[in-house]
Amino acid sequence: PRLLSQFFFADERVTRVVAEINGLDAELDPQQYLVLLNQLHLSQSHLLAVLERIMEECIPTQRHSRDYLVKFPEELLVDNLGNHMLFAAECLLAGTFAEVEEADRAQLRPQARNLLCSLELVRTVLREQSLSQPSSYPEPVRAVLVQFDRLFAEFELSYVSSLVAVKSPEDIYRQQEIIVLFCETVERALHLGYLTQEMIDGYEPLLMFTIPRLAIIGGLLIYPEGPLSLERSPEEMSRIFSPFYNLLKKIRDLLRVLSVEELFLLERSLCTAE
Repeated sequence: PRLLSQFFFADERVTRVVAEINGLDAELDPQQYLVLLNQLHLSQSHLLAVLERIMEECIPTQRHSRDYLVKFPEELLVDNLGNHMLFAAECLLAGTFAEVEEADRAQLRPQARNLLCSLELVRTVLREQSLSQPSSYPEPVRAVLVQFDRLFAEFELSYVSSLVAVKSPEDIYRQQEIIVLFCETVERALHLGYLTQEMIDGYEPLLMFTIPRLAIIGGLLIYPEGPLSLERSPEEMSRIFSPFYNLLKKIRDLLRVLSVEELFLLERSLCTAE
């Protein structure tokens, strides 16, 4: 059950697979080469998972901030992101990475080198510790883990920023505005009886259509200073809504001529229509 013992065997597996890959002629046996690459991917993922648990146990208050993750596109926030970072670092040092522009590669290579050297040091130190005192983390071990955690975070942010447009503070704020609008929409819909708590607790599929429809009406009429404010230019709106700027203006103008009773009937119908 000890994490250092788990790390030792995970590290052994990575070392063994790497040795098999180095001893194989990929051109003579490409199928076996692909099998070993897959084994390397899985073994590295396991190694990183154990290392993450060790850092949470050993240096929980000294971890480098990961607040920058909110800037990343949602599709990048996957479980194997860490493993992809190591693969990218190895490719950058080997000069076989074409996804990144040359100017960015020149900036990323020193970071990649430092990250991989730090990982090798972590592996060495933790292996030695697992063989001597597998139940303790002396200060030198903590220092090595703190350094690796920092270098990993710095490389992750730099690498992803070179590939995609990360969210700006303004983008994050607009996203939070939309979250608030949807929360207020749900609260209002519950208060008016459009929805029931049972529907929400039971993840009623109809809500996927109902809540956005009600949020558009609420954002145009009830919370006009929120993310659907048409006093802003399209460029100042969230990218979710900006392509529909002119359509939203037409919808707002139509909504403004409705009476309270007509608006109620319209919202009620939007909660049932498919």
